[in-house]
Amino acid sequence: MTIHGMIDLETLGTAQDTVVLSLGAVKFDPFNSEDPTHALYIKPDVDEQTATLNRTVDDDTLRWWNSQPEHIRDEALSEDDRISCSEFIKQLNRWCVGVDILWCQGPLFDYAILEHFYRDMEQPIPWHFWQIRDSRTLFALMPKDPRKDIQQELHNALADSYFQAQCVQKTYNHFNITTGR
Repeated sequence: MTIHGMIDLETLGTAQDTVVLSLGAVKFDPFNSEDPTHALYIKPDVDEQTATLNRTVDDDTLRWWNSQPEHIRDEALSEDDRISCSEFIKQLNRWCVGVDILWCQGPLFDYAILEHFYRDMEQPIPWHFWQIRDSRTLFALMPKDPRKDIQQELHNALADSYFQAQCVQKTYNHFNITTGR
């Protein structure tokens, strides 16, 4: 069985060298409607990213975060449960084991930022370019964007990855895709 994974990032900018606030990830089978599993939610240390890795903070993005609902903003920006950048890499590497296909909402955002993070940490990237899929492109094929009907808690990386995985399942079902990668 092919294992698919969905990754979502929350960040302090859109450049490849931006600070990562949180990563949410789930594993799922796109060929059925079973709930995604193996959830991973990790928050790398912001100070370590800026001081040691020289990762950047975009003022416009910081202002945007300050305009979000308080509970979303507080979760994203809180220092609670932050881990070292090396532990962040270790946990993500462990989660990636066995994943055949990796999805995100735009690989030039999530995976570009993660790959830059790995290079900053001088660590090998645990996926190949041919494993990456773009859910935004997939959802554009639908008569109606499937996220609009089910997504809640926008801008929480774990919730976003969960709902995006469910939408991949809905899209595969809509097009009667039952086999393949």
